[in-house]
Amino acid sequence: MTLPPTYIPISEAARKYGLDEPRLKSLVENGKIRAAMMNQTILISEDDTQAQAKPLRKEDLPEWQAFAHLEGVSIWVSEAAREHSIPHQTIFRWLKKGIVRRVGESGNKVLVDAADIAYCAKIYHDKNTKQGRRLFDRNGLPYKNKTSPLS
Repeated sequence: MTLPPTYIPISEAARKYGLDEPRLKSLVENGKIRAAMMNQTILISEDDTQAQAKPLRKEDLPEWQAFAHLEGVSIWVSEAAREHSIPHQTIFRWLKKGIVRRVGESGNKVLVDAADIAYCAKIYHDKNTKQGRRLFDRNGLPYKNKTSPLS
């Protein structure tokens, strides 16, 4: 016996699978996700939504694409810290977590990818948060607080 598909509200699907509600609505309109209406609420197929949910990469974001021309260009950590007004230790933390790629070494200087640094600097300055706040998730994407009403 085949069970019928499970339907969930768009807002829940967006939160659960890390997708934007407008994107989900677009997928419904294009017939990529089955949908139903119940009590003025749009419900979508959880199976279809899960099939559409691909893990995003930071390279897919428009924030990173703005600096794609710098990909493969190397910059010293010290130079990056000065140029982007970011503490050295913050850059080394990003390097350790894999958010910024290590390109190589020159003597005792660590070389990192300029596109990654520019992307991280943009997020760092745009968020303008207090010290110790999380900026990136484990995939290098801007961190979204799960309890925030805006996420």
